[in-house]
Amino acid sequence: MTTYFITRHSGAIEWAKQQNLSVDIFLEHITSGLFQQGDCVIGTLPINLIYELQNKGVTVLSLILDLPRELRGQELTLQQLITCETRVVNYLVTLAN
Repeated sequence: MTTYFITRHSGAIEWAKQQNLSVDIFLEHITSGLFQQGDCVIGTLPINLIYELQNKGVTVLSLILDLPRELRGQELTLQQLITCETRVVNYLVTLAN
């Protein structure tokens, strides 16, 4: 099992390291074929990709933060991520029929 942290933001990488998350590989971009059953992916991913990965047996943890409007579109520092109460959440994505 490999744990991947997906982000292109240096502040998020700092945050993950400060949280002592057990991350094996940091990536800026993913290709769904990279992951195998039992792997874990942490990041902010599109819901359709989360669904696809979960169906392959990959655990997907979403990076969530309470981002105020004035910080949207900016590179966030470690301190800003802490202030925004950044956390990792496990959602289960299913298709509605």
